[in-house]
Amino acid sequence: MGQVNLMAGKTRSRRSAALGSIAFSLTPITVALLVPWLLTGYESGDGLWWPLRAAGLLLFLPGLYVISHAFWRFVVEGFGTPLPAAPPQRLVVGGFYRYVRNPMYVAILAMVLGQTLMLVRPVLLVYAAIVWGIVGSYVRWREEPVLLRRFGADYDRYRHAVPAWIPRLHPWHPG
Repeated sequence: MGQVNLMAGKTRSRRSAALGSIAFSLTPITVALLVPWLLTGYESGDGLWWPLRAAGLLLFLPGLYVISHAFWRFVVEGFGTPLPAAPPQRLVVGGFYRYVRNPMYVAILAMVLGQTLMLVRPVLLVYAAIVWGIVGSYVRWREEPVLLRRFGADYDRYRHAVPAWIPRLHPWHPG
C-alpha cells in the first residue's frame, strides 16, 4: 500500500513539475526569441555572409535543444520546475547539468548570439550583453545562495566540481 501511494505521489509531482516547466518555458522563449524578433523583425543586416549565418545556426539550434532538455531534467530528476515559486525537490545534476551549472542560461545566450550572427544585427550583441549582466548577477547574488541554503553540502560539492558558465569537457559524476 505504501509503495502505491509513493508512486502516485511521484506521478502527481512529475505531472505538476511538467506543467510548471511548460508554463515557465515562456521566460526563455521571451528572452531568446520574442525580444530578438521585436528588436530586429528578423530582418538581416548588411553584409550577410553565409559562413557567418551557418555559425549562428550552430549556436542557435543546440541552444534550443539544451533548453528543452534542461527543463525536462527538472521534471524527471528534480520533481519540480526552474520557477523559483515551484523549485525542485531534489538538486538537479544530470544531463547537461553534469557539464555546466547553468545550461539554460548558457543556451539562451547561445541562441541570442546565434541570431546575432545569422542576422548580422549588432543590436542583438548589445541585447546579449544586457541579458548576460542580468542573468549573471541574478545567479551570483540570488540563485546560488538559495541553492546553497536549500541543498547544503550537496550543492557546495556540485558548485566546486562543475563550472557556472563554461562547460566541462567531460561530465561530472557525483559521488
